[in-house]
Amino acid sequence: MAELTTDTELLALFREPATKEKAFTVIVKKYQERLYWHIRRMLVDHDDSNDVLQNVFIRVWNALGGFREDAQLYTWLYRIATNECLTFIEQQKKKAAVSLNEMESGLSNKIRADKDFNSNKLEWKLQLAIQQLPEKQRVVFMLRYYDEMPYEEMSRVLETSAGALKASYHHAAKKIEDFILNH
Repeated sequence: MAELTTDTELLALFREPATKEKAFTVIVKKYQERLYWHIRRMLVDHDDSNDVLQNVFIRVWNALGGFREDAQLYTWLYRIATNECLTFIEQQKKKAAVSLNEMESGLSNKIRADKDFNSNKLEWKLQLAIQQLPEKQRVVFMLRYYDEMPYEEMSRVLETSAGALKASYHHAAKKIEDFILNH
C-alpha cells in the first residue's frame, strides 16, 4: 500500500476483509506518533502513554468499520485518544483514591523527577504550568498550542462550541503566563 493512500482509500480498504489488516497497519503507522505525543502531553509518563495508545488502537480497530466519515479520520482518532486519556486519569484517581490536586501534583512530581529537569528552563516551567491547569483547560491548551488544532476542529474532538474553547484557551494561557512569571 502506497504511502500516498488517502484516509478515504484506507477506510475503503479496511472495510474489505482481504485488505483490512494491512489498511489498519498503515493507519497506525500514519497516526501513532502524533497520537502518542498528544497522549504523552496529557499523561506525562511514557509507559502510561504507551498503554493508553494501545487502548486507543484497540478501540479504533473495533469501531473503524462503523466510522461514518462525517469528520476527518484524524479528528475521530484524537477524540478517541482524548477520551481514553480522560478515562485513564479518572481511573488513576479512583485507584489511588486521591484528590485531583494530589493527582496533578503527582504529574508535576513526574516532570521534576525527569533526569533532564531544570527548573530554570522555560520548557520545564511550561510543562509544570500546564499541569496546574484544570483538566479541560489543559486539554484545550495542548490541542491548540502543541497541535495547532483549529478551534472548529477542536470543537468536533471535544464536542464543545468553538467560543467556549477560545475562552478556555484564553484562561489557560493567562494562568500559564502567571505561573511562569511567578515561579
